[in-house]
Amino acid sequence: MAYKVWLFMALFDWAKLQDDGALQPQAKAYIMSNRIDYAKASPEGYKAFGGVYASLLKCGLPQELVNLVYLRVSQINGCAYCIDMHSRDLIKGGLSIEKLVLVPVWHDAGNVFTARERIALGWAESVTRVAETGVPEADYAVAAGEFSDKELADLTYAIGLMNAFNRFGIAFRSTPAAAAAA
Repeated sequence: MAYKVWLFMALFDWAKLQDDGALQPQAKAYIMSNRIDYAKASPEGYKAFGGVYASLLKCGLPQELVNLVYLRVSQINGCAYCIDMHSRDLIKGGLSIEKLVLVPVWHDAGNVFTARERIALGWAESVTRVAETGVPEADYAVAAGEFSDKELADLTYAIGLMNAFNRFGIAFRSTPAAAAAA
């Protein structure tokens, strides 16, 4: 009985602190603070990833398509830093806000996305969710029917790179620009 009273009081005190806002800054600091600067801690590793990124900039795929894929992969993985960065990149590149906000639901956006964009986004989802999907033959056939072998390999490099960067961003709590400015 004494334990139940203590537990109730502890929960009451916690709820009161939360209502008073006393817990909010602490929670925000945890979520939005860097653990380590991984680029500084391991510059050679970061440079290697940078080489893949540089290769993708000149691979021939439209930058807007690659950025849409980066954004979708980041949304699936829940990387706030990368979602913020790639949303900003797409807006700077001229993507409309109407299209940007429909990226998470591109399946239901009709002709807002081109056929090529829809196929790239579908491939990005299948490859990103590899543990769930196993990247089925049907998904591969659709992607291979739209993209050349080189384009599909480059698109898959982009998906793999963003999945890696998402893991760095989430694991080391990279702060999104919007949160840093708030």
